[in-house]
Amino acid sequence: MEIFWYIIIAIVLAVFFILDGYDFGTGIVHLFFAKKEKDKEVIAKSAGLFWDSNEVWLVAAGGMLFMAFPTFYASVFSGFYLPLIIVLWLIIFRAIGLEFRSQFNFQMWKDIWDKSFGISSLLLALFFGIALGNIVRGVNLGGVEKGVSVYEGHYFFLPLWNSSFSPLTEHPGVIDWFTIVIGLISVVTLTIHGANWVILKTNSSINEKLKGVIFKLNIVLGILTIFSLFVWQIVNPNSLDNFIEKPYLLVFPLIYLIGLIGLFFIKRIKKDSYGFILSTLLILGGITSSLASLFPMLLPSVNDVNEPLTIYNTSSSEYGLSVALTWGIIGFILLFVYMIIQKRLMAGKVDKMDYGH
Repeated sequence: MEIFWYIIIAIVLAVFFILDGYDFGTGIVHLFFAKKEKDKEVIAKSAGLFWDSNEVWLVAAGGMLFMAFPTFYASVFSGFYLPLIIVLWLIIFRAIGLEFRSQFNFQMWKDIWDKSFGISSLLLALFFGIALGNIVRGVNLGGVEKGVSVYEGHYFFLPLWNSSFSPLTEHPGVIDWFTIVIGLISVVTLTIHGANWVILKTNSSINEKLKGVIFKLNIVLGILTIFSLFVWQIVNPNSLDNFIEKPYLLVFPLIYLIGLIGLFFIKRIKKDSYGFILSTLLILGGITSSLASLFPMLLPSVNDVNEPLTIYNTSSSEYGLSVALTWGIIGFILLFVYMIIQKRLMAGKVDKMDYGH
């Protein structure tokens, strides 16, 4: 049952980053590339009509983690308290930026909330990438100092950064040079994804320009991906062991590679949906590859005193997981029905749809 719920939660998280990921990317596109008011309005609309339904998947993932792996949930939500509070405020400001910009027809008012939407989206993409970097790097479980745990082995607390800014210290911070690299990969990936979403859902005047932006960002992403593989070996020399021992897991990096290579041909792609599918493969392949490299771990330990958190030592009882199965199936059906209805009601271009007035 632990493996079943691990897969389900991984799927929910992947769907969240695919769906809300294009909202983050749309905000970044809006911040840096939308200059005309007409473009700003329609690009904001392409995110504003969908953001609240997309974040349902984040709530669902949190609820499932609490149900299936409560020890992991408690550990992460206490250890990452500071960045989680920052993420919460960024989510709030992104939402009110979208909802408030069209309430009054004053340029200064719109400019304030446009910046709120764009900067919050950029920082959210960065912080979610940094969060992934922390997960694959590991943390000092138990707060070990001089070989002795300061508190229980499954708890930890990280400062935002430490004086050395290094992931190789006994007490790493949330932000270091390794997690920044993963954060930058997240920003570039979600900007590509958001640009593809804008092209798919709008008739913005910058759509052709965005294809050139996607191509250039894809080159940057390729370089960052290769660089991250090298530094990942420095931070965690065993990071590729699962792929060597279980070659079938290589399907996940292959998904990422297909998306990456395909996006180099973005200027030749005629059907807008194909570009969006390729950037979806980037996100899906990146997340699943990271999880596959860790399995069955959920959170590695950077010390030898306390064992890592896994799906087995952090899970609920077998009875609890079994009972949750019925309600989980019902919840999943409702989630998918909700998503399908919403996407069908808002199919096609959003330029003439009403939002924020």
